[in-house]
Amino acid sequence: MPWNETARRDYRRDFPRYASDPSDRDWALIEPFMPPPCRIGRPRKTELRKIVNAVLYMASTSCQWRPLAKDFPPVSTVQRYFYQWRDSRLWQTIRFHLAMQTREREGREASPSAGVIDSQTVKGHGGRRGWRL
Repeated sequence: MPWNETARRDYRRDFPRYASDPSDRDWALIEPFMPPPCRIGRPRKTELRKIVNAVLYMASTSCQWRPLAKDFPPVSTVQRYFYQWRDSRLWQTIRFHLAMQTREREGREASPSAGVIDSQTVKGHGGRRGWRL
């Protein structure tokens, strides 16, 4: 089938490729936290949104590094960015700010004033049972 305008319109994708891909609105919230390109060295060729898509795909499907779908950047590239962002605590920063924005949108204070831990949440260390006095 030749790719004419009718075929392009019929097969166009106006939606994310995977369910884990963030929408444009979600990406607009994440993008400000992405690191700017380095001024020295080789220019960045990979879009950071594709890296985030790959990491979220892996998190949602629990796939390993090697079988990452071919639609994403190379595994080594995704891995390198993931480890850099993990070590620089970028993921925690994004989660913290998104949680604050969500709480404010719900009419609550940005930072919670208390937390609750129940007995089902606290797990033992696998050793002796009970409390040592």
